[in-house]
This record gives sequence, C-alpha cells and structure tokens, in this order.
Amino acid sequence: MIRVLLVDDQKLIRQGIQTLLELEPDLEVVGAAENGREAIAAVERLQPDVALMDVRMPEMDGVAATRVLTERFPQVGVIILTTFDDDEYVFEGLKAGARGYLLKDVSSDDIAAAVRTVAAGGALIQPSIARKVVAEFSRLAAGPVSSPVSAPPVDPLVQPLTERELDVLRALANGLSNREIADKLVITEGTVKNHVSNLLAKLDVRDRTQAVLKAQALRLI
Repeated sequence: MIRVLLVDDQKLIRQGIQTLLELEPDLEVVGAAENGREAIAAVERLQPDVALMDVRMPEMDGVAATRVLTERFPQVGVIILTTFDDDEYVFEGLKAGARGYLLKDVSSDDIAAAVRTVAAGGALIQPSIARKVVAEFSRLAAGPVSSPVSAPPVDPLVQPLTERELDVLRALANGLSNREIADKLVITEGTVKNHVSNLLAKLDVRDRTQAVLKAQALRLI
C-alpha cells in the first residue's frame, strides 16, 4: 500500500480527495493536516510515502513546508495540489523540492497516477505547468534579449553525462520509475539508482524534478 498524507486547510477538500483516493486498492490515506506545521509533525509521526500539499495555508504555507520536508524527510515525495498556477507558486514549489505539481481540476485518476509515480521515485508535473517551467528555463538559458537586469545563465556541466546517464535522464523526463527504467534499459534497479545519483551530482541538483528541468535548460534532452 502507498501511504498518503493530505495537507489542505479546507476540510471539504481533504474529505473529497480522501474519498476519491480510497477507491484505489493500492492507496491508503493515513492522515490529514490543515497547514504546513501540522504536515511536518504528521510526516514525522505517520511516515507517509507521499504528501499531497496545498499552497496557501495559514501558519505555514505549502512551499515552506515542502522545503522542510525535503530536507528532513527526503524519502517522502511531495506533490503540490493546488488551484494556483501562478508562476511564483510553480517555481518556488519546485525549487523547494516538490516532485509533482498538479492543479485541483485534474481527475481523480490523474491524482492517483501522480501518487504512484512519485511513490516509485519518479516525478510528474501537469503538462500546462510543465510548459511554463520549460519556457522559463529556456529563457534563462538563452540569456537576456534587451532587459538590463536578468537572471544568470545556467552553468554548463563541469563533467559531461555519459550516454547511459542520458538514457536514464530521458526516462526520468518521461516520468518513469526506477523499476520501469530498469526494465526499459535492461539493467538492474540498483544500477538505475547509481545513475540517478550520478546525474544529480553532475547537474548539481537535489532531486529528479530539478534534474529534468535543468537538463531542459541545458538542452540535454
């Protein structure tokens, strides 16, 4: 069973998502929290596999909570599930370490699929959100056109990726889990984990989502 924690300040939303997820035979909602502080305490107590995290909440918002969870409980995959697709929330959520970003207008099947993907070690971003992120990284990689103040370009890699690492990177971009990558490339799951670790180190990022986004910015995939 995949253990899921729901984090949302609206009780009706939590109850609705819980009802939908509990229709899935492999998903179990183990708890709920109303804000980021409660979420951190709940993760420590319940040890879920995945946390579905709202953004705007009292006391501690979802971005701040995601940042803490990523640092203290890196084994827990955070999926931001929100009504907001503002660029600020998207980029800050992903920079904080979220491995998924979905809007609440997605179907219950999409939410369940995202939970399974993230629990298996993958990453999943709703296509409309992914387009925003890729466009922004491409803009940064291309550098300024006429603006006098701009973000620094993405640094090139000190150590290039091997062909096999590029194969794994492309599979990550397609949202495949370690097991699925192993089957696709006919290698062991342990070898996949080693390649992923090497990718993160070479790209100087801390999670798979950021690895894919930086690779897009560097036009490696």
